[in-house]
Amino acid sequence: MGEFTHFNNSGRAKMVDVSEKSMTKREAVAQGRIYMAPETIAKVLEGQMKKGDVLSVAQVGGILGAKKTWDLIPMCHNIMISGLDIEFKVVEDKSYIEATCVAKTSGATGIEMEALTGVSVALLTIYDMCKAVDKKMNIGHISLLSKTGGKTDFFG
Repeated sequence: MGEFTHFNNSGRAKMVDVSEKSMTKREAVAQGRIYMAPETIAKVLEGQMKKGDVLSVAQVGGILGAKKTWDLIPMCHNIMISGLDIEFKVVEDKSYIEATCVAKTSGATGIEMEALTGVSVALLTIYDMCKAVDKKMNIGHISLLSKTGGKTDFFG
């Protein structure tokens, strides 16, 4: 296990200096789920939600969220994102929608937080659009599946 890098010599928070790190292509994939009633999934699939096309809006919301990661997470760098995509898989028999975010950059620091934020905001957007008909939705299983580039690769 590595050491914490977001503390200065006084033990206070700091933004990590990445100026000496090499510029590399980096990619991160994150995933999460929102569990809902079967009737809610049916309404989403049939386009019956009053707020509109849930998955289209959630895709845009997730992308916007990923782009604002540096503004939401205090120690994240404002990085140049070269690509973002969010895809959804509806698993009707287990009553959930799974969101997967792929984020890419070429830079000196990773893009994991952007992928995780993209998934989180996409799922929160689904929640917001469906909450009028389903008060018991549950968001969970948000995790980093992989990251490549930089010093270490990770495949969860």
